[in-house]
Amino acid sequence: MTHVFSISSAVFLAIVSLLHVYWALGGKWGTDSVIPTTADHSRRTFSPRRGGTIAVACLLFCAFYILLAQSGYLSPIIAPSLIRWGCMLCAAVFILRAVGDFNYIGFFKKVKNTKFARQDTVLFSPLCLWLGISFLLALF
Repeated sequence: MTHVFSISSAVFLAIVSLLHVYWALGGKWGTDSVIPTTADHSRRTFSPRRGGTIAVACLLFCAFYILLAQSGYLSPIIAPSLIRWGCMLCAAVFILRAVGDFNYIGFFKKVKNTKFARQDTVLFSPLCLWLGISFLLALF
């Protein structure tokens, strides 16, 4: 069962990492529903910059590597203890992302009637919870 979590999560992380690179290079597909907006739909809560988007892509790729290395699918290129700590950090980050900020993102958000909020409820938060569980399972 852990194989299903590890492999599916790694594939997802690789795809989302590449999607962030696409956005950083100017791609527009999907950008209308991936950034939270205010309740009245008048403005985005933040405007990502190219450098930040590339940084997120790199972090997602690092998470991809950490998950596969911890699961035994890739040889560790850094100390196994660092991979284990990275795995714990990734689990915490993804689970906290699923819980959210209690305003615009996560399962417990207040703003629920925007395009992003609907996508977040149906797709983004459940996927973050799945990823968090995948990292936890990889630890054991």
